[in-house]
Amino acid sequence: MFNVGILTISDKGSKEERKDLSGKVIEEILIKNNYSILEYNIIPDEQDIIEKELIKLSDEKKVDLILTTGGTGFSKRDVTPEATINVATKLVPGIAEAMRAYSLNITKRAMLSRAASVIRNNTLIINLPGSPKAVTESLEYIITELDHGLKILTGKDSECAR
Repeated sequence: MFNVGILTISDKGSKEERKDLSGKVIEEILIKNNYSILEYNIIPDEQDIIEKELIKLSDEKKVDLILTTGGTGFSKRDVTPEATINVATKLVPGIAEAMRAYSLNITKRAMLSRAASVIRNNTLIINLPGSPKAVTESLEYIITELDHGLKILTGKDSECAR
């Protein structure tokens, strides 16, 4: 079982002006797939706050996986990918690319996603979209392969060959 931190990035959500539906979708999918949620926070679209939270979850809480939702679009306030890349020790572009490629079969707007996926030390960080529907589609598409990637990252497995 892997430990996870969920971060909803939303100005309105952090002020309790909007209910966080996407974070709850992430939580449901993770529980269904036997992941343990250690932390679940709603924070504003502020790059320094996002970076600090990602660092805290990976370096202090030592979670295996951080899933973010929100802040990956074209709005001036959307800075989740920049914060994610700034805290990275390694880039993992394939995960975000796979989610976009899959989502393009559903909507052409998937090409507008700026989501990133990275590793910070021993933690995998993945930006998910902001809408509950897109979160469901993206996370359910990648969830089966995350287990293997996390086993390799955390040293619980060393073989990539099938």
